[in-house]
Amino acid sequence: MKNDQYESLISSVAEKSYGILESFVDSDLLMNLRKILLSKLEEGEMHQAGVGRRYSFVENTKVRGDLISWIEPDNANLYEEMFFDWIDQFLTYLNQTCYTNLKGYEFHYAYYDIGSFYKRHLDQFKSDSGRKFSFVCYLNPHWDEKDGGQLVLYTPNEKKVIQPRAGTVCFFKSDEIEHEVLETLQPRLSITGWLKT
Repeated sequence: MKNDQYESLISSVAEKSYGILESFVDSDLLMNLRKILLSKLEEGEMHQAGVGRRYSFVENTKVRGDLISWIEPDNANLYEEMFFDWIDQFLTYLNQTCYTNLKGYEFHYAYYDIGSFYKRHLDQFKSDSGRKFSFVCYLNPHWDEKDGGQLVLYTPNEKKVIQPRAGTVCFFKSDEIEHEVLETLQPRLSITGWLKT
């Protein structure tokens, strides 16, 4: 089943420049990851996201308004380890079938409060081409179109709008697909990351 999921994402990226699945991980894992994110928020462990990296990093709420908390594999709890197991298997499958030469990844929790957004951008830094694929896993049960917060992908052929519903994952090339998060009218939760060389 997992290989079928992986193949579906990969084939879709080859055909449309993005891949979407609605049930990449099981509902129990999603629920527990959501609880961890909300616990971090309550305990003040989420911080304002910024734009850029290292010396060029700057907080800019006119560009993005999300709060984030990095997930460190060495300090991961049981549920984060389960999530990383899925990612490890996917990364291995990509390397074996597509010769992508991926060597690692980085992920963080992301929380968009009401009124937050992230303007159109690319995920790859000008000073660092290590991010090859972007990967988003949503943690929002009962999400409705009227709640806003959609991810919009700008491909050469279309503008694809994705509802951030729990269990949905989105996968695309970090250096090719510009995208944005529309203003959200409900708190919006996800795990977002990058597969890297």
